[in-house]
Amino acid sequence: MFPALAMSLALPLYAAPQPSTERLHALANDSYWLSLGHYERGKLGGWRSYVDDPAFFLAADGASDPAAELSATLNALYKPAELGDQHPQCVYPARTRWLRAQLQLNDLPQPTCSEYRGWFKEIQPHSTVLVFPAAYLNSPSSMFGHTLLRIDQADVDTNSTALLSYALNFGAYIEGMDNSLLYAWKGLVGGYPGLFSLVPYREKLAEYSRLENRDLWEYRLNLSSAETERMVEHVWELKQVRFDYYFFDENCSYRLLELLEIARPGIELTEQFPLTAIPTDTVRAVQQAGLVERIDYRPSRERELLGRADDLDSAEQDWVNRIAADEQLLNSAEFQALPAPRRALIQDATYRLLRYQAAGEARDSAQAKRSFTLLQAINRNPPPQLEIPRPDLPQDGHQSRTWQLGAGTHEDRAFAEYGLRMAYHDLTDNAEGFPLGAQIEILQLKLRQYEGNHWQVQQLDLANIRSLTPRGQLLKPWSWQVGGGLQRVPGESDDDETLVSHFNGGVGGTWQLGDDSLGFALATARLEHHEDFASFISPALGFDTGLLWRNPLGNLSLEAKGDYFHNGEVRRSLSLNQQWELSTNLGLRLSAQRQFSQLSSPQNEVMLELKWYHY
Repeated sequence: MFPALAMSLALPLYAAPQPSTERLHALANDSYWLSLGHYERGKLGGWRSYVDDPAFFLAADGASDPAAELSATLNALYKPAELGDQHPQCVYPARTRWLRAQLQLNDLPQPTCSEYRGWFKEIQPHSTVLVFPAAYLNSPSSMFGHTLLRIDQADVDTNSTALLSYALNFGAYIEGMDNSLLYAWKGLVGGYPGLFSLVPYREKLAEYSRLENRDLWEYRLNLSSAETERMVEHVWELKQVRFDYYFFDENCSYRLLELLEIARPGIELTEQFPLTAIPTDTVRAVQQAGLVERIDYRPSRERELLGRADDLDSAEQDWVNRIAADEQLLNSAEFQALPAPRRALIQDATYRLLRYQAAGEARDSAQAKRSFTLLQAINRNPPPQLEIPRPDLPQDGHQSRTWQLGAGTHEDRAFAEYGLRMAYHDLTDNAEGFPLGAQIEILQLKLRQYEGNHWQVQQLDLANIRSLTPRGQLLKPWSWQVGGGLQRVPGESDDDETLVSHFNGGVGGTWQLGDDSLGFALATARLEHHEDFASFISPALGFDTGLLWRNPLGNLSLEAKGDYFHNGEVRRSLSLNQQWELSTNLGLRLSAQRQFSQLSSPQNEVMLELKWYHY
């Protein structure tokens, strides 16, 4: 104890200034200080920080008192410089910079901060790019897409050094190997901590465009070098600092908006997302704030492979599969008899197929040998450059929340229907910016009002997800669907529908019928609780088949499905939906349905529904 006391007495002493109470109050309520502490107004008043890590705060009540945290920070900045890398100036460089400027702190101690300065020098932050890996339905964490920031050095354009940049990412920290369902559940209820990470961009690029085969959109922001540096300074303060992580609001996209507000004080981005922060909506907000300077597109390996396959006929695609299995066929007389330009396309497609198949797999010597042989053949007979047309911009699609107002008839009963869907898109919604055959619906409620002011819950979807990806000669993905919630089904009375709870899923195939049409067929399974059934839970097997057509008016779907229950009940339906795209965020849908059930006579329903997509 005495040696430590003697050492502390030997250290130079600095006295922190004592601003007036009014000045401290004004600084504590400054929007920039609140951003540095990630504070928000509490539901019942006061303040709370999104940061869920006591180590981030210098005051005991800093998580809920911005003024106390500011006062503690001001005093801590005057600790002896001999503390080195543990000095608060080294731990909180963004706080230090701001308080120095606000209070003209010209007499601060001068710690070396060698660790922070070395880290900052290695990154060399100069400019910022917002990166949006497109939605990927086969990964629960990526169904809505994802956003991250790329921190570039000064010579990124002149010397094409993007691969030397750093990726700034916020994501759930997962210990162990949680399965997809557990991951989705924990993400919904905040079961994972969220952490910032700064890693080489080439690692993230490989993860998204190769392992997950996701297109990448890169939005170069017009942040100055000073603004980028200010943001990176704060990232240092967040190293290993835990936040709560939720899929729909406190997620990757929301946290990055907070960083952009620190980079450019005065812009208001996070306040636009009080309930949910869907990545495409946040990208749109960044663009509308005037932050986007340029947009670049990087197609995935899958899109490049399919783009090359478009140039090949069926026989040539068969050659691709055969050579991918046996590279010796490159020297066969039959293959060499093909025209050189066609061989060039086949060789290039085969090489792309092998790269696609190798994504995420351990290195295989036989496949590596085939790839090398193909590269030699490509070098001798190079194909024309592959041109991939840029798809619609993701942020040009409709907004994620949907308000619905409909009117129709069920048999001879007229009704009005009111609906709200929190997210995101179904098979016949407005098409721009969304792939045909992709559906993600989360938390959808529909209320129906019949004549006589009779109200009922018509439908409550917790989730309804469908991935209808077409199969071809080269790639043969499975299509699938899963959903659960409450819905009305035919009851024992012709005038009655029964509200049942259910969980269902299906798997099958989808095929491209034309440039803008798909056909699909899935085998399905269903678990249902129905008050008219003897069993508490009744299982059923069935089918779901249909047609999707993107036409000049909008999207059309024709669907037939059936469920065959173990208790003998058979339920089938035929439905037709046509959506007219009135504007990007406004659609008009005509729906017609005929239902068949052994519990009642066939029932017909027609509805005209207005859909307003508005966050």
